[in-house]
Amino acid sequence: MVTSDHIDASCGKATLATHLASKIGRPVVLIHGDEEFTTSDLVGGEYGYRIRKVVDRFVSRVLKTEEDMIKHWVDNRLTVACKYGSTLVYDEFTRSRPEANNILLSILQEKMMDLPAGRGGDGPYLKVDPNFTAIFTSNPEEYAGVHRSQDALRDRMITIDLDHFDYDTEVAVTQAKSKLSKPDVQTIVNIVRGLRVSGKCEFAPTIRGCIMIAKALKTQNLTPSKANGVFMQMCQDILASETSRVGSKTNQNKIKEVVRELIEKYV
Repeated sequence: MVTSDHIDASCGKATLATHLASKIGRPVVLIHGDEEFTTSDLVGGEYGYRIRKVVDRFVSRVLKTEEDMIKHWVDNRLTVACKYGSTLVYDEFTRSRPEANNILLSILQEKMMDLPAGRGGDGPYLKVDPNFTAIFTSNPEEYAGVHRSQDALRDRMITIDLDHFDYDTEVAVTQAKSKLSKPDVQTIVNIVRGLRVSGKCEFAPTIRGCIMIAKALKTQNLTPSKANGVFMQMCQDILASETSRVGSKTNQNKIKEVVRELIEKYV
């Protein structure tokens, strides 16, 4: 089992997880972590009813009817993945509450899945298919909306920490996403990376900031050197909002000043 518990957002953990899943060569089941998840959202639950009605007219003058109403059980994605040996990609699994993920402990260790009594049919346990594989991704615990995962669950995983891309990769990805010229993209990446190492940010700017600025320039058919004050305003607005908490005007003003100095340096 692999978890990507990275240093900063936008380092491509979901992309890496789905790429790894495709290399395994098994059907992929994707789950996105959610604060409202319960165990039944992973395992399954009773949804709707199945009604059976029998009408007996064997004796013409006697009418006999019999009705049964049975709750209908539907397996959710985790059960399907365990049963058929699919590759589970559980994106942002720490956004789900720890108690919802408790079902994973026996799946990863004993290769057995506890089934609710209401499911019926296969007994109280499901033996996990040998081909079942799970890939988890998560953000650091200090991020908003992220829960601390159980130590017992983390002990069952191999952890890969991801950092930002190197310079050449950031340039290549930004250029591919925006179709902007390479020299202009390099200017944008230099500004974003300069802000990242400045130590003035609440949250380090990511490659998403590079892509946003590059796409905005491409849409307006502008370049950093010919955009005049528009490029300055564009970079300040995008990078100040990306690197600060919502409503943190003091920090945003500091970021805008750093961005101004970087633009004067690189443009």
